[in-house]
Amino acid sequence: MSCRALTSRHMLDCYRMAAEKGVWESGLTSLNATGAEGFVGGSAAVRLPRLDEASAFVVRGKGVYAALDLGTNNCRLLVARPIRDGAPENGESFRIVDAFSRIVRLGEGLGQSGRLSEAAINRTIDALLVCRDKMAARDVSRARLIATEACRAADNGADFVARVRDETGLELEIISRETEARLAATGCAALADSAAKSVLLFDIGGGSSEIVWLSPRRGRDGPLDGQVRHWTSLQLGVVTLAERFGGAEVSFRQFTAMTELVVAELQHFLACSAQEERCGRFHLLGTSGTVTTLAGVHLNLARYDRRRVDGLWMSHAEIDAVMARLRGMSYAERARNACIGPDRADLVLAGCAILEGIRRCFPSERIRIADRGLREGMLLELMRADKSFA
Repeated sequence: MSCRALTSRHMLDCYRMAAEKGVWESGLTSLNATGAEGFVGGSAAVRLPRLDEASAFVVRGKGVYAALDLGTNNCRLLVARPIRDGAPENGESFRIVDAFSRIVRLGEGLGQSGRLSEAAINRTIDALLVCRDKMAARDVSRARLIATEACRAADNGADFVARVRDETGLELEIISRETEARLAATGCAALADSAAKSVLLFDIGGGSSEIVWLSPRRGRDGPLDGQVRHWTSLQLGVVTLAERFGGAEVSFRQFTAMTELVVAELQHFLACSAQEERCGRFHLLGTSGTVTTLAGVHLNLARYDRRRVDGLWMSHAEIDAVMARLRGMSYAERARNACIGPDRADLVLAGCAILEGIRRCFPSERIRIADRGLREGMLLELMRADKSFA
């Protein structure tokens, strides 16, 4: 793990935005916090100043943690403090003090060119500048800043990381697929049914999708070591599939082709996990914009509400119904839906196809929705390393 101390120059007033206070509790189903999907914390058109020689970096606050996840599609930040109330029944929990999420589409066109485009890099650096100043304003002392599939796959991924360091002062860590799978499991494992002998966790990303076979522990304390039985990373995500098969208008044939590709890519993992014991409480556990979108549409939310989505149980029939509903919508109808919006309208059906492929390989009567994942996993690992919950 790469843990880095952070500071920054003075934060611009236009980005001093107070987040709603919220508590993340590893053993509960609710996550009362800001930072849901979309644009938070300022206009993308406003460009923050790059780093210059006068920008000083020194460690400031203590006990404030940050986790940044730069994916193929999104740039997301959580800033939190551990809760030290010492009550065993509360498990491991932290209070979110700031959050940020912006769709940057860093991996746009990557499948065709093999490189991160200049436009995508500029959008992403704009978002990272906001994250930098939010961390400085909150006196972050410990952080982990990761980049995933887009930077792993791009020929200029390392050059991009160097440019980010030069222009923002932030040190991004390009993590392996195995690390990504582990962090997703750490962040979401508390939502697994502890009475189940096994659970299939999946994280549908923009450029890759991680699949993890979990054996849930009894009890809520301690690290995740030993729970992960098998894992794989598919080099298929909502951005890569949408660019390959189409996203705005998706025919039955296109959707079927995407689903069959996912099924084919899962065959090796399916064989590896075939001997794992299941029981009647076996279930899927999904974390991604795809499943949270499905949950929001299923609930007919006028506005996405993380508190209602995180930890929601959905039946096989309910997933069938909401996917059929989405597939019946036009691009314009998807774009107008409050839980999808124009930034995801061309990606959500690719996500549904990935989910359908997973469901065909691992049938289950229920799925639990997690609006948590890599960032929460990073925060938990940082806080555990510092014995913040002791």
